[in-house]
Amino acid sequence: MAASSRRSAQPYRTAAGVLAEAAEARATVVLSGHVQPDADALGSTLSLAEGLRRRGARVLTTFPDPFTLPASIGWLPGAEGLVPSSSVPSSPDVFVSLDAASPGRLGELAVLLDRAGTSVVVDHHASNPGFGTVRLIDGAAPATVTLVAGLLDELGVTLDRQLATCLYAGLAADTGSFRFGNTRPETHELAARLLATGIDHAAISRRLFDTAPFGWLGLLSVVTGRAVLETDIGAGLVWTWSSTAEAAEHGLAGEQLEALVDVIRSAEEADVACVLKGQDDGSWSVSLRSRGRTDVARVAMALGGGGHTLAAGYSSYLDREKTIEALRWELTTAIMEP
Repeated sequence: MAASSRRSAQPYRTAAGVLAEAAEARATVVLSGHVQPDADALGSTLSLAEGLRRRGARVLTTFPDPFTLPASIGWLPGAEGLVPSSSVPSSPDVFVSLDAASPGRLGELAVLLDRAGTSVVVDHHASNPGFGTVRLIDGAAPATVTLVAGLLDELGVTLDRQLATCLYAGLAADTGSFRFGNTRPETHELAARLLATGIDHAAISRRLFDTAPFGWLGLLSVVTGRAVLETDIGAGLVWTWSSTAEAAEHGLAGEQLEALVDVIRSAEEADVACVLKGQDDGSWSVSLRSRGRTDVARVAMALGGGGHTLAAGYSSYLDREKTIEALRWELTTAIMEP
């Protein structure tokens, strides 16, 4: 791991060192990932929490409101122990943020960054501006779970099936089942370590990627049917929209909308795929994907969000037409040099 890609607010205090001290002191540690957690955020949180418990820390795991785990990841071991954000101490000894690209992604829990005795930020988003007392941020890492796996090694926690299941879920999800360009040789090396614990990787992948209610097919038909291709925008844009209300009409929870962008991105004529997801409060949650010519992290950051060069997102409080118009404008300047 390149030293230039890892940043620490206090170089003399490492994330592993802080967590080891907290475990030794039987300190209270609160862990959380970002709002609307995905497999990487949840897998990172649950695996590190379990590792710290085994070392003796008093651990609480939570997520920002609104908090409903998607069925595709709610089965991960340890998820049943999550508590409401209102139940965690207002000033814990240590607060650990996992997979959150900015304080805003922590919702109401962001105040713990300052109120905790020490805050530790573990993240792999290249757009992360650097926050918290102690930081382990590696924009080249394919998933935050890879950083957590390293922390568990440093803490002397042996990987078993429970930990490996959480780690593998995050790794498979954020690498697109090892299809995305962020996959490195060491990614497969970690996957091999996890498989060696005896996890059922086929079952994990099936639950993550290949299981959905029948209503998903109806929603997919409607949403793909109104997709728009704009080849004169940047390096090409394909986009569509849906909403939590529309998902409900098909008998689906709102989190089912998250998978739409991975279908829309298959259009070969467009470098950028976008899905606008209408939320209950009237805002739009915008998901962006790039085939490689466009830095969508730059686009998302310009519009108040963040992420990776090839996968990013943001929230918009404009109406649908103004939201897509603002995106078009940013895409005209986001093409990367070959």
